[in-house]
This record gives sequence, C-alpha cells and structure tokens, in this order.
Amino acid sequence: MSTQAADGPARTVPGTEHSARPADADRLTSPQVAARLGVDPDRGLSTVEVSERTAVHGANRLAEPARRPEWLKFLDQFRNWLIGILLLAAVVAGAIGDIRDAVVITVVLQINAVLGYLQERRAERSLEALRRMLVPTARVRRDGGEQVVEAVTLVPGDVVVLEAGDRVPADGRLTVAESVEVAEAALTGESQPVAKSVTAVDPAGDTPVPLAERTSVLFMNTALTRGRAEMVVTATGMHTELGTIAEALRTDAEPPSPLQVQLDSLGRRLAVLSGVAVVAYALTALLRGETLSDIALRAVALAVAAIPEGLPAVLALTLALGVYRMAQRGAIVKRLASVESLGSATVVCSDKTGTLTLNEMTARALWTAGRLYDVTGEGYRTAGVIQRSGTGHRARAGDLRAAVLPFALCNDARLNDGDFIGDPTEAALVVLAEKAGEDADSLRARQPRVGELPFDAATRYMATFHTEPDGRTRVHVKGAVDVLLDLCTHVLTEEGVRPLDDRHRREVLAVTARLGGTGLRVLGAATAVMERRPTTFAPAALPGLTLVAIAGIADPPRPQAREAMALCRSAGVAVKMITGDHADTAAAVAREIGIGGDVVTGAELDRMSVDQLSSRVDDIGVFARVAPEHKAVIVRALSSRGHIVAMTGDGVNDAAALRAAHIGVAMGVTGTDVAKEAADMVLTDDDFSTIVRAVREGRAIYDNIVKFVRFQLATNIGAILTLLGASLAGLPAPLTAAQLLWINIIMDGPPAMALAVDPARDDVMRHPPRDPRERILDARRLWAIVRAGAVMALGTVGLLALTRPSVGTDTALTMAFTTFVLYQLFNALNARADNGPLLGRHQFRNRTLWLCLAGVLCVQVVAVHLPWARAVFGTVPLTAAQWLLCLATASTVLLAELALRAVGSRPPKAGTEASP
Repeated sequence: MSTQAADGPARTVPGTEHSARPADADRLTSPQVAARLGVDPDRGLSTVEVSERTAVHGANRLAEPARRPEWLKFLDQFRNWLIGILLLAAVVAGAIGDIRDAVVITVVLQINAVLGYLQERRAERSLEALRRMLVPTARVRRDGGEQVVEAVTLVPGDVVVLEAGDRVPADGRLTVAESVEVAEAALTGESQPVAKSVTAVDPAGDTPVPLAERTSVLFMNTALTRGRAEMVVTATGMHTELGTIAEALRTDAEPPSPLQVQLDSLGRRLAVLSGVAVVAYALTALLRGETLSDIALRAVALAVAAIPEGLPAVLALTLALGVYRMAQRGAIVKRLASVESLGSATVVCSDKTGTLTLNEMTARALWTAGRLYDVTGEGYRTAGVIQRSGTGHRARAGDLRAAVLPFALCNDARLNDGDFIGDPTEAALVVLAEKAGEDADSLRARQPRVGELPFDAATRYMATFHTEPDGRTRVHVKGAVDVLLDLCTHVLTEEGVRPLDDRHRREVLAVTARLGGTGLRVLGAATAVMERRPTTFAPAALPGLTLVAIAGIADPPRPQAREAMALCRSAGVAVKMITGDHADTAAAVAREIGIGGDVVTGAELDRMSVDQLSSRVDDIGVFARVAPEHKAVIVRALSSRGHIVAMTGDGVNDAAALRAAHIGVAMGVTGTDVAKEAADMVLTDDDFSTIVRAVREGRAIYDNIVKFVRFQLATNIGAILTLLGASLAGLPAPLTAAQLLWINIIMDGPPAMALAVDPARDDVMRHPPRDPRERILDARRLWAIVRAGAVMALGTVGLLALTRPSVGTDTALTMAFTTFVLYQLFNALNARADNGPLLGRHQFRNRTLWLCLAGVLCVQVVAVHLPWARAVFGTVPLTAAQWLLCLATASTVLLAELALRAVGSRPPKAGTEASP
C-alpha cells in the first residue's frame, strides 16, 4: 500500500498497497480514506508503521527558508551604484597617494555597511522570538491506545484526537465529528467558525472543492472552537495546505524598494556629473600650465567632492532611527528600506479579520418584544449598554431578562477576565446577557442543565433543558431564525406572548433581513416550558416554542482602524479590503470604517482576465470570498497600474501576497509563521493604526533624504563651479585638496546627520503620495541645487578676486575657503525648506542641526587660527572684520533664495524629470 501527502506523489511504504489523494479525501467517506491509508481508526498505527512512514514522509514541520550566509548579507550593503563609485574613488585616491581621503571614504562606507547589517540581523532575531504558531504536541491513537506525542512526529495515517481549544497539527480527514466547529480565519479568511462533519463533500464532483467548503477535512494550524473530533492524518509538513503556500513563497522574488531604485538612479547621474567635472577641470588646468601631479591630486579631490560619500551613512542613520521609532511603537522592521517603501505606498491591501476588525465577536443589535435595541461596547469585555434604537433610551435592568435568558443558558462559553473559553459567537451572547444585567454563571447555577441537543449543521440550532424552581423543565433554543420560526407557535410582542401568525412572521423576517443586510450574523432565541422532563432528548421532544429575541452579531472594526482610515484618506492612500468572508459582511465593515468602492467576489475575479482586473482594480474597494491565489493576483494588478502596494495580514492565506507586495506587514500576535516570514515588517501589537504611523515615518524619512541630497549636492556643485570659475578667471585655486577633504568631512558629517533626524512636517500626511517614478533630483530640485551652487561659486570667486589686491593672496585664499565653509551654514536652512516658507518657526525645531552648525563654525575657527591646523590647511589668521565680510558674503545664498521666493519666481514644475 502507498500513502499520500497532500498534493505530493504517492510513495510506497513497506507493507502497504493503497494510496489516498488528500485532494480527494473530502469526497471519500472516512472508511475509504482510512482504508487507503492502511489504518484502523479504532487502533491507530503501530510504532513500526510510524517509523516506516516517517522515513518516507519526513518530519511534520515546515521547511525552513534558505538562509543567506552572514558574509553575503554584509556584502549586500555594498550593492548599489553610489557605493561602487565611492569605492572606486577611494581606490584611485589611495593609488595617487591621497591616503587620508581614501581612509575617510572607506571608513564611512564600512560604518554604513555595519549599521545596515546589524539592524537587519537584530530584526531577524526579534522575529525568531515571535515563532509560536506550530503545535508542539498532539494526542494520537497508536498501538490501540491514546498517547501524547510531539506534533513533528505525525505521519499520514495517524489518528489524532481533538477537543475544543485544540489546534490542528496536520491536514486530516474527519472520522468522528461531534458538534465540531473550526476557526479557519488564518487559512481562509472566514471570520465565523466553520461547521465540520464526517459527511463527504460532493462525492460525484470532478472539479476541486474550494478550501473554505471542504467541511469534512481539517487543516494544519486551524483550531477547534467547539465539539470533539477524530481525524486520520492525510498530509504533514510541506505537503499540507499550509506547506503548499509556504513552498510558493520560497520562489517569489521581492521587488526593489522605491528608495533603492532612486539611489541607483542617483548614483548613475552622479557618476556622469563627476566624470564631466573632472575632465573639464583637468583640461582647464592643463591649458593654464599646471603640473600633472597637482592636476591629478585636485582632480581626484574634485571627483570625491562631486560624490556625497556621507549619503550612505546618513541613509543608514535615517532608516535606523526610523526603525527604532517604529519598534518603540509596536513594529519590527526586517529590512531598513521597508520603512521608506511604506512611506511611498499608494495602496494598502488589508485583510479584514483580526486586522481591520478585532477578531472578537460582539453583539451589536437585539430585537425583542417588537423593539430594536443597539448594543454598545466591543469584544469580550462587559462594558457597554443596551439602548433603544433611534431614541438612545437605555433599557432598564430586568426588562430584557426574557430575551437574553436563552442566549445565556443555551450556551457553553465562559468569560474569563476579558477573554473567553469556548465558541466566540457564544461568548458574544454571554457578554450580551451580562450587559442586560444577567450573570450567566449565576443563571446556570440556579437552573442547572439536565439535557441538551448539541448544535448540528443539519438542524442549525442548539437546545438545552433546565430544571425550573417549581420542578418543571424549561427548554431554551438558539439558532437560525428561519429554522426557529418553523419550531415556534408563539412570539413575544409588546403586548406579551401572542400566537405566531403571518403578520408576526413577516415582522420577524423583516427584522432578520434588516440586520443581515448590515453584515450582522443573525441568531434567534426561543423558549418553552415542559410539564415533565422528556425521557429522551431528541428533536421530537421539543414542544411548541415561543420566539423571544433576535441578536445581531459581528466582528467589530478596531477603533484605531477608523481613525487610521481617515488619515489614509487625507494622505491620499487608498485602502482595499481583501477577505475570505462573505460579501455582505465585508461590505458592512467597509462602510463602517470608510472604505469605498465596488464589492467584488472571488467568483467574479475568476471570470475576469488580467487586463479586465487591471482596468477595474482602482475602483474596487472590497474583495470578498477570495482564495489565497486571488490575493497575489490583486497585488500584481495594482502594481501593474504603477502603485506602490503595501499588504497587511495575519493569516497563511496572506503570505503569498505579502511577498508579492512592495512591503508586507504581518501581525505578530495572531499572525502565522508563514505570514511573518513573508513580511517585511511585523506588528507586535496587531494594530492597523501602526501602519499609518509607518506611512508617516516613511514620508518623513524620504523628505530627510531629499534634504540631505539637496544640501550635499549644492556643496558639491558649488565646489566644482568654484574651481572651474577660478581657473577660467586666471585666479589661483581657492580650494586645495586638503581643504576639499575638510569640507567633505565637516559637511558630510554632523550637519548632514542632523538633517537625518529632522522632525516630520506638520502637513506630511495631508498630501498625496509622491509619484513612484519621481526622481530624487527632479527638475525643480536640480535647478535649486545648481542655483545655490552658482551663488556659492560666484561669491567665493568674487571675494577672492576683490580682496586679493588689498590683503594679499594668502589671506584672500583663506577668506575664500572660510566663505565657502560658511555658505554651508545658510545652505542647510535652504535645504530644510524644500517647499513653502523659507523662514519660520519650523527652522528652530531641529535643535541638533543648530548645535551642529555652531560646531562647524567653531572647527573652522580652529582651522584658521590654530598653528598646527594652519600648517595642514595652508591658512592664515583672519581679523574680525574679515570674518564678518566672509559671513555676509555667505549669507547671499539664503538671501537670494528669499528674494526668489518673494517675487514668486518658480523653477520648472515639480516632478518633471531632468536629464543627467
């Protein structure tokens, strides 16, 4: 006989002759499955059989993803154009004897690499601590008796015994199912527990049964919420439905982040700029007759000056600080660039259950005696009130006793300090009774249960029998309203109990339709008194019932989700709900939290071509009843429209889409191992609003990167134009190689680092996301950089030319050097105001920047006045008047920008691409 792992080939095991395809297990009867797997469900496998099958099928665990060697992770930090250019510059500088420049560049690049490597390694270690999903043990029947074994030892053919609260350790076919309901939200997205039975599903069918409809099988990592079950394991480890999804993730490629694309583009453009500058300067210097050694030394210094070698370090610092702030607010970031990617997100695709909602069933409405009530409060906490719908009048204690009594007594759930034991829907009904002033535990003590009819998917109701104080027996029933109507002869009205005639029946059905239309799960409650206890508890023993109440139950949205949705709208970020839940339920939640657009089901998606989905995807707000493969298709359709897609989710069904998206965000508390592995970010608090804070953080990070690039490149352009201008004017070079290196050190260092911690603008979440295709150096910013560089060059060369005849060449060169350094103090203020007013209170919010600028001024004084520094930089002391002249000249870069903005002059339109 051969055994079969899910979706895997049959493998021959010694002593066996049959096989069972788990894809067919739901269509076969349980004896047929057991026969194909060669097991007697009453005795289970023998120890020898388990050993043989383990040798064939392996351990019941998901395969660990391939790990990159640590040294490759470190080398990954050097994989972009900008880093390559800087490494080349360091090599050339060292080759011609400029050891100091080579050392500085190398050290900066090493620091950047170490920062990135350590942060990603720290995030991986944090993620490892979140791995708690896999079932550690399982109760099985082997060698004719029950025993507890490690779940990893399960093999196809094992008989597993499960009770309410147990997590399913493998895929299997039910052989015993007593009132079984299973929470499959982590796999299918269905928020309600699914009723299971041993009955085969569509035995004569020839098309695959959807995952959510395979009611005769259990899936790995789902959980029993009710009943008792036994199953024969049909698949383990990577052959389970969970493993199938995990395997798909191992081959999916991750898209580059927008920041990675931007930096690669910037590196190529700066390479061109550096080459042009060096060639232009070298030709000009040759024509003037300078020596080749001087030209080579200054050309290399100029090439280094053209490249902002501080960018990698500032980028690492900016992202690391963002990651730290996110960790403080409940997120673990696995990749540094993920924060910036989320900041540029144009669409967030979110699962509903447990992400936008609390994953806590809550009674939201109650109808009884012809009156409709609203129920406040959320989850399994008893805080909240029951009030008349429309008027807000609170129901008085005792008024609703008759309505909630069946819900409290015909119920197996128990509350436990904000949590519960049992079925989530029943727990919601217990909370409802508590809000009505009735304590379920006290009621159960006073009216003990003497019999029951467990819930059954076929009958769609549950009934319990209780002893009344007068000795009579009262029966309470809860279930589907349409089923209860067939069992009822009377109904509780405003005038009391009345016969259930056609008018009352229509009223009940209208209320049911009204509540169901708002996405609520509707349950009815009925009761009756029996003069004597029945001898057998069977459906035939039920007397004519009186319908007393209807409850509307839902999984409510997270309170923070509503606020987060409003912020997403103001920030121009679209949110799309992707769920396996019913369309009506999903649409109701979407309306409540503010998600607009069309509602499309998985069946409708199957009928759409790729092009049709791409053309409609922007107009769709809710995707309901979707299968796991649909989610990745939706993400790819959005990506094809030019969107930067963020996908949030907690279930196995989200994992493929998490990997396909530009950034995947998994839930750390309720999330599965597979989802956490696929995601770029893990939320430790499962709070959707953390996503919005990450969007804000990402936008602030990108803004700060732009500020630094603008600040640094204006310095680079200014240095290039200053050297070229002086050479063309026949003046001595105003900046020596040592001085250029000095400028690089003090400008790439503290001031640039201070720009990395600039606080976010107040309006950062009040404008749409930037165009993902927008370059860091668009035409407007490039024009501002060239303009600032030209002002610096004109001021520096002009000051050198004007002061040289009166103060001498050495003093004039020192003034030119000092002026160029001081220009950067004012240039930093320009860079901070990319848009809007140049001066204002916002300029004083970054205290670190002001301290750094003061530090730059101090070290420049040292470079000019201390003897050892003068020997290094070739400077001479300046008088106070000369310092003031340098300061006044340097302020022109700020004054020119102020004047330009004051007269309303504007550069080319923002977002227009400029050629390199």
